[in-house]
Amino acid sequence: MKKINYIFLVKVLFFCALLSSCESDLEVSPQDKVSLADFLNNPDNAKQLVNGVYNKNLEYNMHGFSWIGVSSITSDDADKGSTPGDSGSDKNRLDALDFISSSTSFDDVWKARYQGIGRANKALFYLDQFTIDPVLKSRLIGEVKFMRALWYFDLVRCFGGVPIITSEIDINDTEAVNSIVYTRKTKEETYAQIEIDLEDAVDRLPLKSQYAPSDMGRVTKGAAQGLLAKAYLYQGKYQQAFDMAGEVMTSGQYDLLLSYAEVWRQTGENGVESVFEVQATLTNGIQDYTNVQGPRGTPDLGWGFNTPSESLSNAYEPGDLRREATIMFVPSTLWDGFIAPTTWTNPRYNYKAYQSSIAEDWDGNKGVTAKNLRILKFSEILLIRAEAGFRIGNTGEALTQINRLRDRAGLDDLAAITLQAIFKERRLEMAMEHDRWFDLVRTGQAQAAMTANGKTFTLGVNEVFPIPLNQVIASGGRLAQNNGY
Repeated sequence: MKKINYIFLVKVLFFCALLSSCESDLEVSPQDKVSLADFLNNPDNAKQLVNGVYNKNLEYNMHGFSWIGVSSITSDDADKGSTPGDSGSDKNRLDALDFISSSTSFDDVWKARYQGIGRANKALFYLDQFTIDPVLKSRLIGEVKFMRALWYFDLVRCFGGVPIITSEIDINDTEAVNSIVYTRKTKEETYAQIEIDLEDAVDRLPLKSQYAPSDMGRVTKGAAQGLLAKAYLYQGKYQQAFDMAGEVMTSGQYDLLLSYAEVWRQTGENGVESVFEVQATLTNGIQDYTNVQGPRGTPDLGWGFNTPSESLSNAYEPGDLRREATIMFVPSTLWDGFIAPTTWTNPRYNYKAYQSSIAEDWDGNKGVTAKNLRILKFSEILLIRAEAGFRIGNTGEALTQINRLRDRAGLDDLAAITLQAIFKERRLEMAMEHDRWFDLVRTGQAQAAMTANGKTFTLGVNEVFPIPLNQVIASGGRLAQNNGY
């Protein structure tokens, strides 16, 4: 998968013509004498169709500056960073929990995920028509349904219930657009759709070990099970979360890497701990993920945003190996021998976002890097198992999994387990990985954590972000705004 050419090799002009946004990477010249039947008989075309869905994960509005701001700068794990006078468009507001519907970041997060969902729906529409090996066809459908579920999971965590679009919509059909595209479903209905997609994906997808090496990085059964376990956890379906996490754990496909520090380096990509990650290469990299968070100053490695907070730094126990692997301290010598100098603007940077120009693939382009982005890791599966286990009364299993993580971190085992201890381990194990804000909200800790951080979290309002103003306007006011915005 790392070597796949992500450009859509669509050989029939109507594929682009039927795409509502007709994005640039779908624009191709029509091929003479290629019939629709010929196109639909070629399995390579089906694969490239699905690769175009994966490709959305590389774009700036998906995992770039806006997602970093919404999912991390908002939390107590991170500060805005950069310089005091650099607002980052709206990142100063996000850092202060001053959420407004006209924020660029919220609009980007919304648009990116619906653009991805649009690609997924189009791919599913055409996959149904392909005359290819039924096993391959079913697998590709499973991959696409996982991606659609992942994007709806981001949306429901950010905004609550959202419009659910699962099929092609004729943009000229005003009634359908108004009733589907511009009508929000409830949070419960949104999660129900996520479960439907993931349950189907679990049934269709192979195990990680059943993929050919050339397909490394494609969605697996374990990835679908892992995301489903996480969706169950967020809904308080603890027995189901416990059981589904257990399916991943007993599959024989995953384990913890020996070194926590290796997880986010190139050497850890697609390793035994990887359940799902966005694949990136020098020619098809993730746009401005590392650049946004790279150290700012002299020498200049990036924009310097999303810096680990003092709160996070102080949360680790003495001897916790995860601290030095998560936070890049200034000054220091980095793992690749690079010197982090005092001429950098901030005292701390996100080590997990660091792209080494010395020891990893590098072509000098900070804006598009070959660093994979981890979405689901086996360590999180253990955390889901532990939390769900504790909540259903299986404290022994919870303690076992938490101590497994602590052992790798170089810490002594706990003799007993509490829910707060599990929450703390989740924070430290997954620090700067875009989950802390959502974890605070779903566990009811957000107000207390933000107060301790000198910020005001308004109960009944800040659990979700505002629906982007641009989307409300485009809907003619049909998209109902969240309370308090």
